[in-house]
Amino acid sequence: MNSRGPGNNPPTDGATPANYQPGYELVAERLLAYIAEQQLAPGDRLPTERGLAEILQAGRTVTREAVKVLAAVGRLSVRKGAGIFVAVPSNPVADKQVGYYQPTDLEHVRMLFDHRRLIEGETAWRAATLATPVQVRAVREAAEASLAVRDEPDPREFARYDLLFHDAVAAAAHNVFLQAAVTNLRDYAGQSNRLLFVDELPGSLEAAGKQHVAIATAIADGQPEAAVAAMIEHIDTTQAQFEHRIHDRLVNADGAGERE
Repeated sequence: MNSRGPGNNPPTDGATPANYQPGYELVAERLLAYIAEQQLAPGDRLPTERGLAEILQAGRTVTREAVKVLAAVGRLSVRKGAGIFVAVPSNPVADKQVGYYQPTDLEHVRMLFDHRRLIEGETAWRAATLATPVQVRAVREAAEASLAVRDEPDPREFARYDLLFHDAVAAAAHNVFLQAAVTNLRDYAGQSNRLLFVDELPGSLEAAGKQHVAIATAIADGQPEAAVAAMIEHIDTTQAQFEHRIHDRLVNADGAGERE
């Protein structure tokens, strides 16, 4: 579990300079931990950028970038002339218990993927038993497209078809609440993905594309057990990639220099 927080001083044992400043993604983690520790609620105002830099023991530039990325993933709201605020979720009741989700905390990420297995395993089962021919085609097309773009230089192409694939499976489950749950899970996973992988690839896109095709084939063949097994394998693979990156960050964070 990530033990770094805004109250921890950076190492000064000679291996790392005393004026060490972390990269913006590490400062973003510290900022989220600060919000949780202070029990700030949606709509609460945060200190100024200068004040946050002092609290988080970071430079102004890297703090500004951390605020930007957290605003981009919906955790903060920056209002010109008013300040920085904890973002108000679109569904406050549903988000109340997970409002302090830490995107790079190993325990939180494991709980997120455990929830994904429950929700997306169920959508795969239902899709294999309830999908209409049109929905089966949508699932197949998205899966095959994700595999086809695996070698594209811009990973956003794969991300687009990955989104379409999981949404198509959820739609084929014929349950709007399951669809909403898949969307909500993707939002939280996106926060982890943005902070953990930044502009890098989150593992083998070819492997993920082939897993999409295996899920789609089981759904098209009307085999719910096979569809669930393929979906769980896909989620397990993704979780392993996230856990590996978190482990690397915990091991290497102390030696990182400022990245702006």
